[in-house]
Formats: sequence, C-alpha cells, structure tokens
Amino acid sequence: MGSPDFAVPCLEALVAAGHEVALVVTQPDKPAGRGGAMTPPAVKVAAERLGLPVIQPTKLRPPEVAAGLAATGAELAVVVAYGRILPPAILTAFPRGCVNVHGSLLPAYRGAAPIQWAVIDGNATTGVTIMQLDEGMDTGPMLATRALAIGPDETAGELFARLAPLGAALLVETLAGLAAGTVVATPQPTAGASHARMLTKDDGRIDFARPCAQVAAHVRGVDPWPGAVAYLGADAAKLFGARARPGAVAAAPGTVVAIDDAGAHVACTDGVVVVRELQLPGRKRLTARELANGRRLAIGDLLRPAAAS
Repeated sequence: MGSPDFAVPCLEALVAAGHEVALVVTQPDKPAGRGGAMTPPAVKVAAERLGLPVIQPTKLRPPEVAAGLAATGAELAVVVAYGRILPPAILTAFPRGCVNVHGSLLPAYRGAAPIQWAVIDGNATTGVTIMQLDEGMDTGPMLATRALAIGPDETAGELFARLAPLGAALLVETLAGLAAGTVVATPQPTAGASHARMLTKDDGRIDFARPCAQVAAHVRGVDPWPGAVAYLGADAAKLFGARARPGAVAAAPGTVVAIDDAGAHVACTDGVVVVRELQLPGRKRLTARELANGRRLAIGDLLRPAAAS
C-alpha cells in the first residue's frame, strides 16, 4: 500500500527480492497540473509496469475493502506513504499485520511530513524506520532503523531521493529477518517523540527576520513543495538553493546586500542567506547574477514575506 514516488523503490525491491505481491493498493487518480488532467499515483504507474494487480479504493472503512484484502491470502501488508490512516479492520486483515516504512528515526517526526521537517528544523541526521503499524499515528513497535546524514545544502526533495532506496533496502532485510525469526519488535521510546504535520502552502512563506541558519534550512525544507516564496516588489519570487553565512550585517532583514556568482546575499538577524536562484512569476528560474544582469534584482532590494492565505 503506497502512493507517491517515495514508495516506488520499496515496491520494486519487493519484486526484485522474489516476494509475491498479491495486490497493490494506492490512492485514486487525481487532477494535476494547470490543465487538471487526471494523473495516476507513482505507485500505480510502477505496479502496472511490473504487471501487478492494482486497486484504488476511495475509502478504506467499508467492510468489503478489508475483506477483499484478506481474500488475497497475503501474509502481511507493506505500507509506504499511503497517505491515509488504516482502520483496525485492515490492520488485522493479514496474519502478520502491516509493516510500515517511515522516513524518520522514530519516535521523532511521527506524521505526514517527516523528511521535510527534518530539513526545516536544521537536523544533521535523519533516517528510516521499519515498524509494525498499530492504531496510533506512527506509534507502533520498531523492527529496524537506519540513519542517514543530511547534507548541509540538501533540499527535502534531494533527501527524499536518498531515503527512498535506503528504506527499500532496509525493508527487504527486515522481511528476511522476520522470516528467519531474527528480527524482534521493540516498543518506541517515549523520549524524543515529535509530530511532523503535513505542509501547507503557507509553510513556503519565508521571513528573513530570523537567524540565517533557520531561514536557509526553511528554504531547503520546502523544496520542491510548497516552495520557498518571498515578495520582490510586487512579484512573488520563488527561492532556491539557500546557504547560511553568519556574521555582522547592518541592513534590515530581507535586504539584498550583495550579488555575486554564489547568489543573492540577503540580510537576516545574524548574518546573510545566500540564495542561489530565483524565479519570478511567468519566467524561468535564473541565478541571482542572471536576474541582476537583466535588471530585475539589485542590491538594496527587499525580499518580504508573502501574506498568509
């Protein structure tokens, strides 16, 4: 059971390891893009490519859904970023329950957006946890964990791309350990628990009146979605590639104090954030230097936080 790109390596790894995948359960197709064309989840595309049967229930609580899953004869369910909380009837539909791949070192960052919040919070390390699902929000006993360092300039999207195959490899190892009886579930510790709520568009609003390390981490953590945004004059500019440079700065927060090949140096409360690229509405993404050469960015310009929606 899964939906986005993050879940695809797990599905592919299960097939490559020789596991019989009785059924793939994913979210319904949804409209996407400017034209609103109905678009299948990445997991559906992968399942069809692999020749696997797929269902896309709109709701999970009707009794026939759990009954249908149980009728597949599957020993356990693997759940990866499915996007919905599973009701008790589905959690108990399989003899060995439901195993989940979660993108954090639990109990930290339980919830919908663990990878993004780990970057936004400026963490140096994250990882993946394989756990047994229970009725709580990512509170089930843990089967395995594996840590991964977060790069100093890494975006949430880049971290997704590295964590997904790591989770897939750990999943296959863990299932082999379960079959051999060498993997034992352990309760999650109570200390260090935190919640990673789902991001909204408002989370992309960048306010430079904060320490530069926090601002830079925020820009990277909302890349690619919802995207970092600040107003440059009347235009909502998207910001990419932020790096913190602590130090004395005399200008007001949000002021562009320098522009060079590294990017636009934007004042914060304790230094600057160097923003490598910007994108103005209806235009392509450009380096700060290119934008300055086109006279659409200059020293002294102010990047202001967008208004909340």
